Amino acid sequence: MVKMSKAVPQNYLRIQDENNKLYGYLDDSKLIPHTDKISQSTFEQLILSAIEKANKKSSREILAISPDATTNEIEQIYDKKGKALFTYFKKYCGDPAATAYQVLNKHCREVGIEQFRNRTLQKERMNSGWRYQYLVIDCAIHSRRFKSISDLGAVEADFNVIIPFKDNAKEPLNLYVSVKNRSNTMGGQDWPKAIQALETVAKADKNRTGPYCCIFGIAMEKGNRYIKYEKKTNTAYSVNTEVWLSDFFWPFFTNYSYKEVMTAVLNVLMSKYSLSHLPTQLSVPERLLDSFQQCCTQAGLVNKNGYFHDPHRLVSFFCN
Repeated sequence: MVKMSKAVPQNYLRIQDENNKLYGYLDDSKLIPHTDKISQSTFEQLILSAIEKANKKSSREILAISPDATTNEIEQIYDKKGKALFTYFKKYCGDPAATAYQVLNKHCREVGIEQFRNRTLQKERMNSGWRYQYLVIDCAIHSRRFKSISDLGAVEADFNVIIPFKDNAKEPLNLYVSVKNRSNTMGGQDWPKAIQALETVAKADKNRTGPYCCIFGIAMEKGNRYIKYEKKTNTAYSVNTEVWLSDFFWPFFTNYSYKEVMTAVLNVLMSKYSLSHLPTQLSVPERLLDSFQQCCTQAGLVNKNGYFHDPHRLVSFFCN
C-alpha cells in the first residue's frame, strides 16, 4: 500500500449540506454553467477529428501498409510484424507456467493468430481511450465554458482547465483531469498511486494560481461521482480528488449526455468507417504467421511440424 502524504484541502466551494451524500464534494452549482451547446455538425466533426488523431497515435491500422507499397515491401512489413508478434508473445505472457501448459501441443500458427487478436484488442482499448481524451479536450475548447484549456501531455494528467465561479470574488478553479475508459482500468492497489501522482502534478504546476481539484474522468461507465476511500481507515485518499463517471463527466465538459456522446460516435463510425477498418476484423496474413513460426523455430520452442512440444522450455523462454 502506498503511504499517502496528507493533502491540504483546497479552498474551493464545496457542498455544505451534511445530509447530502456528496457532502464535501466540489459544488459544481457554484461554477459558471454552460451557456452554449456545440452544434451537432460541429460535434460530429470533433468526433471525427478525435477518431483520426487517436488512430494516428495508436497505429490503429496495425499493419500500416501504404496503397503503393510493392510486393517486396509488403513482405518485409509482414516479416517485421511477425517478429514483433513473437516479441509480444514473450513480453505480455501473464503466467509463464499456465501459458506453457495452455499452448502445449498447439500449432504455433494457431497461437500466433490468438496473440495477434490479443494485441489488436489491446490496441483497440488504447485507441478508444485516446479517442475520448481528444474528444473531451476539443469539446471543452468549443464549449466556451472554460477560461483556459491546456493539454498537459503528462503521464498522470491528460489536460487541465480553469473555470470561474459565479462569484467573481472567488479565484477560478483549476481542474486537473485524467481520462480513463472505465474505473476498473486500474486495480484497487493502483488507485492510491494514481491519485497521489495526479495531485503531485497539480501541486507542482508553477503556472497555477488559485485552488485545484483533481479529476479522474471515466468515459464509459454510468454513474455520477465519488471519492476513493481507504477501506481500513475509511479516510479519503485525497479530499481534493474526485472520480467523475460518465453521467457527470460528459455533461460537465461537453454539455452533451453520455448517451448522446456515444450515439454521436456510433453515427460517425457508421457513416465514415467500414467494418473492415476495425482492427478486430483484420485477418492475419500468412507471411506474417510464417515469420512468427520461424521465430518460434529458431528459439527451439516448436518441433519440426510447428507444434509447441516442450512446456519446460517455454517456461525458460518466458522467464529469461
